[in-house]
Parts: sequence; structure tokens; C-alpha cells
Amino acid sequence: MYKTVAETALDLGMPEEQIVRLVYEGRIRSVYDGEQILINSSQFSTYFQQLERIKEEIEIWRSTPIPEDIDVKDED
Repeated sequence: MYKTVAETALDLGMPEEQIVRLVYEGRIRSVYDGEQILINSSQFSTYFQQLERIKEEIEIWRSTPIPEDIDVKDED
């Protein structure tokens, strides 16, 4: 499904200017129909999968308790 730059920016949570810059840099594949830039939204499926995996890893990291340091005990 093809979306406009504004719709893609809303889906990705990025400013439209950044989306346009990424299109011009060639980092996002797009089609120009003579009036507007259209972006195939299926190319972001991997991005969303990686984003979810990173969110899960951060949550695991936050919920892991900090182990006690064995050198904390002072024997003076």
C-alpha cells in the first residue's frame, strides 16, 4: 500500500522533513506520481519488528535487578 509523506511520517512518528530527506538520500524507496511522493509502507515491516524487539529488550533490562556487589562490605 502506498502512502503520502504525511501519512508515512505519522505512522513512523517522524517529522515530514526528515522523511523527505531520507527519500532524497535514497534510504526510503519511493515513487513520484507527478504531484506527490508516494512511499510503499511494506518496506517498514522490518523496522517495526526491530523496534518491538528493542522495546522488549529494554523492558527486560529495566526489570532486571542490580546484583549486590561483593566488595561493598567494609571490615574496618
